[in-house]
Amino acid sequence: MNNDTPRFAIFGNTYQAKKSASIRNLLTTLNRYGAPVAIDREYYTFLTHTLHLLIEHVEVFDDDRFDADFAISMGGDGTFLRTAARVGNRSIPLVGINMGRLGFLADVNPCDVEGCIHSLVKGNYEIETREVIEVKTDGETFKESPYALNDVAILKRDDASMISIRTVINGHYLTTYEADGLIVSTPTGSTAYSLSNGGPIMVPGTHVFLLTAVAPHSLNVRPIVIGHDAEIELKVSCRSKHFLVAIDGRSEHCREGVTLTLRRAPFDVNIVKSHTDNYFRTLRNKMMWGNDLRDLGGNNG
Repeated sequence: MNNDTPRFAIFGNTYQAKKSASIRNLLTTLNRYGAPVAIDREYYTFLTHTLHLLIEHVEVFDDDRFDADFAISMGGDGTFLRTAARVGNRSIPLVGINMGRLGFLADVNPCDVEGCIHSLVKGNYEIETREVIEVKTDGETFKESPYALNDVAILKRDDASMISIRTVINGHYLTTYEADGLIVSTPTGSTAYSLSNGGPIMVPGTHVFLLTAVAPHSLNVRPIVIGHDAEIELKVSCRSKHFLVAIDGRSEHCREGVTLTLRRAPFDVNIVKSHTDNYFRTLRNKMMWGNDLRDLGGNNG
């Protein structure tokens, strides 16, 4: 085995039994290069017990107890975000193989796996750094990672009442949102939950954060873009006395009166891109800009 061959840690979606051919192809390709491989235990159990795959000569790891040169996410963008949380601040570059649908983050097509691995082994790739949001509270501890690559959403619970979110930017009062929630997103996350609530698309690398209200009570409320060096303080009032904080979709319960402080994390996430990747082409394809929608699903007259 070549000592210069990179090491790979593999994470995956455990709900896609019909796509086992892709992981077989990945493991076969990595074995061909003699690359050391470690697989997340939950995913390994799924592959061996549910899909009945015979997987040999790999390590199995728990939590963040792995060492790798690359972390591979087999799934959609949700799996990619969970992988990013597991990698944390260790600067391990992430590769997303898209087993889902849209795939802004997981953008490697399963049919391109062999070419992708070849590029990684030969060093023919680029690294994009993406900013991360850190969330802290003044009285509660989150059960999972307090870091978000996409967004942090402050949301009401399952009752009909709106919540009030007092918002302060760098010590200056902005407004109190009366809404179903508030999304604070990075440029990476601007094409996710924020976009579905009317937020703008922000190109990665623009060094900003975005605040977008969820179903605001007032039509005058609009998304606002602030600098990535800003400190955001949020204090929530609600009838239920509890609300939700979704950090890249990982929900945490918080009590009314807790102050949340959001700021740029002290580290970035590294994402592997090929030399031919182009954000605007990806955006155009994913959003179907320029497509004639009359050609989709047939012409109904």
